[in-house]
Amino acid sequence: MPDLRKDPIVNRWVVVNVEEPVLPKDYGVVPFVWKGHKDCAFCYGNEHLTPPEIEAISETWRAPNTPGWKVRVVPNKFPALIIEGELDKRAIGMYDVSNGVGAHEVIIDSPHHYKTIAELTDLEVQYMLKIYRSRTLDLRKDRRFKYLLIFKNVGLEAGASLEHGHSQLIALPMVPKNVLDEVRGARHFYEYRERCIFCDMIAYEEENGKERIVTENEDFVSFCPLSSRFSFEIWVIPKEHSMDFGQINDERIKKLAHILKDSLTRLKKVLGEHPYNYIIHTSPVNTDAHPSYHWHIEIMPKLSRVAGFEWGSGFYVVGTPPNIAAKSLREAV
Repeated sequence: MPDLRKDPIVNRWVVVNVEEPVLPKDYGVVPFVWKGHKDCAFCYGNEHLTPPEIEAISETWRAPNTPGWKVRVVPNKFPALIIEGELDKRAIGMYDVSNGVGAHEVIIDSPHHYKTIAELTDLEVQYMLKIYRSRTLDLRKDRRFKYLLIFKNVGLEAGASLEHGHSQLIALPMVPKNVLDEVRGARHFYEYRERCIFCDMIAYEEENGKERIVTENEDFVSFCPLSSRFSFEIWVIPKEHSMDFGQINDERIKKLAHILKDSLTRLKKVLGEHPYNYIIHTSPVNTDAHPSYHWHIEIMPKLSRVAGFEWGSGFYVVGTPPNIAAKSLREAV
């Protein structure tokens, strides 16, 4: 029979198919059909098609909004939230309402239209991660913002509307529920056991056969959590306790770039070109963040649809047990 597994951080249940696991070949992922780079606003020479850049990394001097950049940040043309104005929290009957104040930026990962992170060099991934860090450090200066969400959508099924590799950063005036659930879960565990629950998860994986570990280096471990929500879900997490992604130093960015690229390369080798999301979960800003939180990256392949059972129950159904997924990924060299 299947396993029912409870996430120890947020108390979410998942159903794991342990008797008849779905193997990578059974997913039937449809390969990406590239439309091409003609008129792509994110390619070299088309910088005038985006709003003026906020920040960029280049190896030699260049004028803003011209070719020669390695990573480039621009405002989203169709922002979910806008930076101008005041929050103006108010009530409408029993409902809480406020103005849609925030920031919405697009991080163009590289000038290469057809390259995914798996195909970039370690140095190119480092540039991208350094821009992530730089933007979070800049936006947190605005005291209106309480959470800085960095995420990446790859493929139409994962929500990407453009095929040129890019990430997004949305600054929010409140802490989103998914993060708040993790923050509260981590704090509750800390107050009960005086330890970090994420550090305990890492220790458990290291000390119990490493069957769910995909890869690791001196500073980071990449693993498929026991209570994964999605088949082939991977978490990349620092081994040393750290609550704030924004405080990562350059040396650890090198190690993070390598393990993130390695994890995504293994996923690509096992699943082919497939849709996925990744999200950086880090500590809230401009608020009393508890030191029990531990930042990490969650990589979530989109291999099946979330349907009525998931929406109605809050449970997730996982076709491939995490230990089998991790074994496939470890062997993908």
